[in-house]
Amino acid sequence: MTGPIKNIGVIGAGQMGCGIAHVSALAGYKVHIYDVSKDRIEAGLATINGNLARQVSNGKLEDDTRKSALGLIGGSSDLNDLAAMDLVIEAATENEEVKRKIYAQVCPVLKPEALLATNTSSLSITRLASATDRPEQFMGIHFMNPVPVMKLVELVRGIATGEKTFETAKDYVRSLDKAITVAEDFPAFIVNRILLPMINEAIYTLYEGVGTVEAIDTAMKLGANHPMGPLQLADFIGLDTCLSIMQVLHDGLADSKYRPCPLLVKYVEAGWLGRKSGRGFYDYRGETPVPTR
Repeated sequence: MTGPIKNIGVIGAGQMGCGIAHVSALAGYKVHIYDVSKDRIEAGLATINGNLARQVSNGKLEDDTRKSALGLIGGSSDLNDLAAMDLVIEAATENEEVKRKIYAQVCPVLKPEALLATNTSSLSITRLASATDRPEQFMGIHFMNPVPVMKLVELVRGIATGEKTFETAKDYVRSLDKAITVAEDFPAFIVNRILLPMINEAIYTLYEGVGTVEAIDTAMKLGANHPMGPLQLADFIGLDTCLSIMQVLHDGLADSKYRPCPLLVKYVEAGWLGRKSGRGFYDYRGETPVPTR
């Protein structure tokens, strides 16, 4: 059914899509980024260039390697450019309707043997696969953020995912020098099923006045040896993403312990989405981040 993977398509030039393109090109794959916005593609390619340059200055990469990786990455806002891809990874926003629309548009363009994967961090792989013309060739390849730094990839099979697809995905992830964990297709898989309720609980701790933003983050950094505090981490992930994952958990598992904290809802309604919007649990608009509560 599928030969070896050589050409990789990435849908979405956001943080995750660009990270996936970055590590794939470093591993020698030819990568094409598709996004509806040409500006986002240009900004994404500039980000990849900057991140590769940082790896060179940190001594983690040779400059020749950076140049050849950049030479393997292209981008466009024409879906037809994905026609030659062996594997296409969708890294669009964490919204099922958006993802379904993308599959409806991209599936007719792909060659019959092409594999399609999603980078979803919480949505049902089985349900997303049913919106495609190739459920046997569809699965979850969930990278962690930031992709170039984080070692783990969660692989998630839907009910219809074929063994060949699964094996090919494993080979691809190993070729990136990433570690694999296999999760069953339940809401939020393994990492976010454990991580997001912890973040949500930290927000409840703030909401109930048990501690300030600074006290909570310091407590978890120094008391549980976490590299960053849960509220700082929430800002890094994006509070809108945190909320949508909590909603997926709450809807999918119908357990009140997954109820999103009202304070999280309020911040998202205010447009305070964390680092990407300039304000979340911290205000990032000055020289150093300042707690907003």
